[in-house]
Amino acid sequence: MNVTAERRTQILLAALIAAAAALYLFNLSATGYGNLFYAAAAEAGSHSWSAWFFGSLDANNFITVDKPPASLWITGLSVRLFGMNSCSILAPQALMGAASVAVLSATVRRAFAATGAGSVAGLLAGAALACTPGAALIFRFNNPDALLVLVLTVAGYCLIRAVESASWRWLALVGVATGAAFLTKMGEGFLPLPAFAATYLFLAPTTWRRRLLHLLGGTAALIATAGWWVLTVAVIPATARPYVGGSTDNTVLQLAVGYNGMTRILGRNSNHSADLSSPAFGQGWSRLGGGPGLHRLFTSEMANEISWLLPAALVAAAFGAYLLMRGRLRRGEEAALAMFAGWLLASALVFSYMSGMVHPYYTVAMAPAVAGLVGIGTAWAWRERGGWDGRITMAAMILLTAMWSTILLRRNAFGPEWLAWAVAAVAIVATVAVIVIGGHRGLATAVIVGAVAAIGGPTAFSIATAATPHQGSIPTALRKGPGQLGNWGGDEASNPDLASVLADTHTEWSAATNGSQSAAALEVSSGTAVMAIGGWSGDPVPTLQSFIDDVHAGKIAYYVEAGRGGAAELKDRGEVVYGRSRSAAHTREIADWVADHYQGTVIGESTVYRLT
Repeated sequence: MNVTAERRTQILLAALIAAAAALYLFNLSATGYGNLFYAAAAEAGSHSWSAWFFGSLDANNFITVDKPPASLWITGLSVRLFGMNSCSILAPQALMGAASVAVLSATVRRAFAATGAGSVAGLLAGAALACTPGAALIFRFNNPDALLVLVLTVAGYCLIRAVESASWRWLALVGVATGAAFLTKMGEGFLPLPAFAATYLFLAPTTWRRRLLHLLGGTAALIATAGWWVLTVAVIPATARPYVGGSTDNTVLQLAVGYNGMTRILGRNSNHSADLSSPAFGQGWSRLGGGPGLHRLFTSEMANEISWLLPAALVAAAFGAYLLMRGRLRRGEEAALAMFAGWLLASALVFSYMSGMVHPYYTVAMAPAVAGLVGIGTAWAWRERGGWDGRITMAAMILLTAMWSTILLRRNAFGPEWLAWAVAAVAIVATVAVIVIGGHRGLATAVIVGAVAAIGGPTAFSIATAATPHQGSIPTALRKGPGQLGNWGGDEASNPDLASVLADTHTEWSAATNGSQSAAALEVSSGTAVMAIGGWSGDPVPTLQSFIDDVHAGKIAYYVEAGRGGAAELKDRGEVVYGRSRSAAHTREIADWVADHYQGTVIGESTVYRLT
């Protein structure tokens, strides 16, 4: 590549990164604090280094969030530096998004040995990631998935570098990045791992013995990176640290294997009080993610977030396999094909068939693989444009993407009625032109027009998603998410009188309340530590006796009944609604004890019991 072309590529890449950053940062404050659960934990970490290290929901370390703390380490530092505000919570995610676009572009470019085709492929891959609606959603929200995408994309870049020269050092960095993915979202961070290992094992230019040794070294780096925090938590006495939220035995390993592992894949949740087998609960998840099966990625909300470019990615993978069998790919291109295709396959199968808790935004973890395949597939098809195979591939990528975009636009009633039909019409004309024109100069024009039509749908949907504020725990593209499942429905986040009462306390915890959602809302509104009884998912803390001991010791100033109605009313009905589901027996016991021994007062819409 000559100097002028290189300079032009650098300018275009800078423009792409700037555009992605602008998309993710524009009017970010409209989203407020996004997910209050993680916002409260970030605020807690800004007040206490111990809470920051453990990922505690409150500054006094009663209980952690139900994920490892890597993403909270970033937002916690941001809040400590810039104060508690919307931008300090959300801007780090936006910057992670822009960085992910840059790293993916560099990865694809590297796969083509930094040739002219690689530069174009890298730009296309980065653009495809930026205009994926699921990415536009998550890179403007404070769930851990933004960091997950970034570290997995970094792992992909390191893998391409490792395969280039059979470098154990770069492969060790793959292990480090994947270990960081585990510390972000546990098992989900390992979804691309089989593809990473197979790519190096079969394509690194060295002997089989060295490949295996290098993989062992990479595995050691992964275990060290993923395991140091787990080991540290394990060796600290339980009395000297917070309860590991989401676990049944107060250990990180059980959290990883249980609540964040097999429970989500197999749908079993006997560890917690939430009745996941109840019809109401099942309908809630079905409404969001659709029933298990390969169709899931093309139906319901998952389709809106990840499926727009899936047809093009599948065509690209098939064309790559065709070129591989004919010996027309370089080593780096083979590695990119194996890595992205394996990454996509593993993620698609897990997200399609997992029968536990599945949220549509999880699919953003496969967005780099989809975008990477689109970038390399387009570059391959253009390189082979002199033959029918290349032109048919380009035509198929344009037509299938545009037709599917048309379906999604009409399904969501997005934009004016004519928009979907215009996309389809332009794509059909461009597809015919790509096949007929052949090697003439007009082919480039036809490809560009077709690509604009095909990418127009997801780009417009992504812009609309970025322009829509999202709050709650289950954000969805474009629309405001349904927030929290369950009927906690109180005013904890919007009750200034209650916030003022809690802010005036000087006890260890200003209040205790049922569930992490209500506790998080009270923490953010009052700036105080709040004890989350039962945690996020019915955790067995505190026991009734330990709660009574804390009250008698003057550690808790108030008890705030989460949701509608006071503890006395809920006692009469025999239930306590908290967070997302019916609480565990110990939570009901605490509510009963409070109602029996203290007089409730209504502040706003919340029933509050003074305990001191």
